[in-house]
Amino acid sequence: MANTPSNQSIERAVAVLQAIGTADAESVRASDIARIIDLGASTTGRILATLENLGYVRRGPQGYRIGTAALLLASQGLNHDPVHRESRARAQELAQRIGLTSNVGVRDEGRAIYLCHFEGARASKSHTMIGMDQPLHASALGKCLLLDLSEQERISLLGDLPKYTERTITDHADLGADLDVARRRGWAMEDQEVALGRFCAAAPIRDARGRIVAALSISGRISDLRSLDLPMVTEDVIEVADRISVGLGMITAVPEG
Repeated sequence: MANTPSNQSIERAVAVLQAIGTADAESVRASDIARIIDLGASTTGRILATLENLGYVRRGPQGYRIGTAALLLASQGLNHDPVHRESRARAQELAQRIGLTSNVGVRDEGRAIYLCHFEGARASKSHTMIGMDQPLHASALGKCLLLDLSEQERISLLGDLPKYTERTITDHADLGADLDVARRRGWAMEDQEVALGRFCAAAPIRDARGRIVAALSISGRISDLRSLDLPMVTEDVIEVADRISVGLGMITAVPEG
């Protein structure tokens, strides 16, 4: 089947929204948006006017920001997602109980995308991670989402493995060995592989057929981890992930791969 031709107008509108959404500032001027997406000022202005009329952007004194229509659409997408519905309350309870950050992520092609993000007392932040991504090979969430793939599928999906810190695994054989350990013990570990000073442990979430469809993690600073019992933390993560899996319909044990 031939690929359907893309719609340039829609692509440009999405580019405008992405330019606003990924900006460091709370709002972005039209001229800066045009520069970021390499589009003429008049064309960018027309797109912004249309998006503003539809409620997808909002204009203020300092420029444009994401509008309520986009927020509503995103929340509707989350509410329709069975993994989000089943994991939200349990992930929040986990963060409160342990005091660190809990996340639920799913795989979107070669990335791990956050569906849920909750902060414990030791992990307060001024922003949400929902919708943001993590590398599959370097994050505990991502490693869990790779566990169902064969070696060839994993290599084909990931290609070269980018390095983020001195601890990042950049060799496919080493990554395979790390994933084998994760399969045997039931949880994956990220030890300062994306950012120095950060530790994360994650367990897979499965659907009614036993397939890995998401992962649940608990993360925090290495200094925070020293005051916690790691075996107890990982057991808690595995148990909560299993409860979410049961909520998604999994009723049989999954044999070791």
